[in-house]
Amino acid sequence: MSERRNSTSITKFILLGFSELPKLTITLFSLFLGIYLMTVAWNLSLIVLIKMDLHLHTPMYFFLSNLSFLDICYISTIAPKMLSDFFRKHKSISVLGCTMQYFFFSSLGLSECCLLAAMAYDRYAAICNPLLYTAIMSPTLCVQMVAGSCITGFIGSLIQLCALLQLHFCGPNVINHFFCDLPPLLALSCSDTFFFYIMVSVLTVIYGLTAVSIIIISYTYIIVTILKITSAEGRRKAFNTCASHLTAVTLFFGAGIFVYMHPDSEDSLSQNKLASVLYTMIIPILNPLIYSLRNKEIKDALRRWKKRFFS
Repeated sequence: MSERRNSTSITKFILLGFSELPKLTITLFSLFLGIYLMTVAWNLSLIVLIKMDLHLHTPMYFFLSNLSFLDICYISTIAPKMLSDFFRKHKSISVLGCTMQYFFFSSLGLSECCLLAAMAYDRYAAICNPLLYTAIMSPTLCVQMVAGSCITGFIGSLIQLCALLQLHFCGPNVINHFFCDLPPLLALSCSDTFFFYIMVSVLTVIYGLTAVSIIIISYTYIIVTILKITSAEGRRKAFNTCASHLTAVTLFFGAGIFVYMHPDSEDSLSQNKLASVLYTMIIPILNPLIYSLRNKEIKDALRRWKKRFFS
């Protein structure tokens, strides 16, 4: 077994990316470069705005600024390599580099999953217990929830990394994707991946179902509370504070479920690649827009800083 490993182990993968669309190379490069730059700019602007405006120093916007930071890191694990590969003849990446790219991508994705659950609890505390909201969501608890989300995501990804490093790759080494995602990596492994699939299923249950359960339970209480509000204006205001978060949650989990719960087949490769573009490139640029366009406090903060700037 050791002889076979030493003689047949591959040292790099070939990422096909979007090579099946050679006529659209410049168009796709320009599109994805624009998306990446706008994602970084918009999320960074939101972080700065929340940091600079005292009216936004609340738990909700503390979580939002951390979500924006995660989105910048999240897209940066994929976009630079993908963009550089558009004009490379040999789109290669080392096995270790590929594994580490998935580790950081997975770590940030799991952290965002946990953070979205924390944000749902924050909305529950704000709407269902408004009088105790400040006491419940103390600065210390907010920091602990963000730190806990990041640590939990890191641990989940570290478990996968340790298992990935045990896999043997002996060829072929061509990945029909634009980054090192888990399904194509497992498909190329010469090792028995049964244990790995079991481990991933367990992690999916622990992380996915736990986060979704927290979100569902929180919003069940929120909806019941909103329905008890007699004022139409009060109901509208309460709903608006949750609509942005629900939209972000639906997009994030919906795209993830489609890719990772979708049965693997040759016909589904293109669909999975398109869905991957959604949750790796589109969602990080949509989050600041989703939270800003429907948010009166963000709009007011922008007006205040615009007035200060021009005055």
